[in-house]
Amino acid sequence: MQGTRSQVDLRCYAIVDPEVAGGHELPDLCRMLAAGGVTLVQLRDKLSDTCVMVERARAIKAALGPVPLVINDRVDVALAIGCEGVHIGWDDMAPADARRLLGPDAIIGLTINSPQRADATDLGLIDYAGIGGVYGTTSKVTKNSPIGIAGMARVIEALRRRKPGFLTCGIAGINAANARPVIEAGADGVSVISALSMAKDPRAAAADILGVVNAALAKRTSK
Repeated sequence: MQGTRSQVDLRCYAIVDPEVAGGHELPDLCRMLAAGGVTLVQLRDKLSDTCVMVERARAIKAALGPVPLVINDRVDVALAIGCEGVHIGWDDMAPADARRLLGPDAIIGLTINSPQRADATDLGLIDYAGIGGVYGTTSKVTKNSPIGIAGMARVIEALRRRKPGFLTCGIAGINAANARPVIEAGADGVSVISALSMAKDPRAAAADILGVVNAALAKRTSK
């Protein structure tokens, strides 16, 4: 795996999914998102056969250029294409197993939605937490209610009590209009699906969200 752990940038973290692609082929979509300034991309593909997913992931990696790519859940696909890492859900492969397979330099992200789970996680094994869902979302079927900005802030507090400066991003239902409160509540970035993939101009949408996040981060650090 490529050595990028120390350079994880969550400011504008795009999740791309063939089921939520706005009519675009994913490599074309990723090319537009990279041009708009996304800082990290995750391929989420729950339906494709492995060979199809590997081929698609390899094309996405080529389209992204220097923008890091992580694969949702599928450590095997990440290894096959030599991308930067994986993002795993709470009920997926254990972080210790993912780290053992991917090595010390891979990026590993974990979804965390409660302070209790934050306390139960070995933060030495992962590089960031995706926290949420913050707002309601239509891009994924979920049985969990949104935790809101206040719920996200509690998870961030639990994580940073144990590891100051630990990287986090809010996820679910985030767009340029509601990204600012996510950053103000302590997140380092936003993870976005529909507001990028379904936009008329994904490049412009990425630039807009990145601009909002950068402004909110600048304001936070100036206090």
